[in-house]
Amino acid sequence: MNDFQKSFLARGTGSTLYTQKEFDDQLAIAKAQIMQVAIETTKTAIAIERGECAKIASNMASEWADNPEEPMSLPIALEACANKIRNRLIK
Repeated sequence: MNDFQKSFLARGTGSTLYTQKEFDDQLAIAKAQIMQVAIETTKTAIAIERGECAKIASNMASEWADNPEEPMSLPIALEACANKIRNRLIK
């Protein structure tokens, strides 16, 4: 459909008409933009979660260093840390 035909048909409705190809092209661009936002949001969420897990590990290491009366083996300490991380969001 050429510009004249689009213009002629759109006059009665007061809106612009688009061909299927123009619509599909714009839809593809919109989908790509949505996917880009989703990817960036996911990356941000993963970075935040990693940071929070690192804080848990650091806090637990500080607690264990400050409490020499109760020494803990490395496997037990790592398992305790893993449990805290797994249960972090369960409230």
